[in-house]
Amino acid sequence: MNRSELVKTFQRMATEIAEKDFSHVTEESVIAELGIDSLGTLELVGALERELSIAVPDEQLVGIQTVRQLLDLVEKRMKLSA
Repeated sequence: MNRSELVKTFQRMATEIAEKDFSHVTEESVIAELGIDSLGTLELVGALERELSIAVPDEQLVGIQTVRQLLDLVEKRMKLSA
């Protein structure tokens, strides 16, 4: 999965979880400013884990603020599980 597909996956999952349109989200977007709280972020990460067959340890989520940071972590986990 390339990076643009990963961004689209994030947008789709965020839209499903928060029931808001996130098609405008970019990698520079700050997750909290999108109206996604910490619980929502955990839900989103869980959905990404299921969709991509990866595991993201909770302690690695500490300090994640932007979509780019989250997707960097997801990509790293995808490479580890490949």
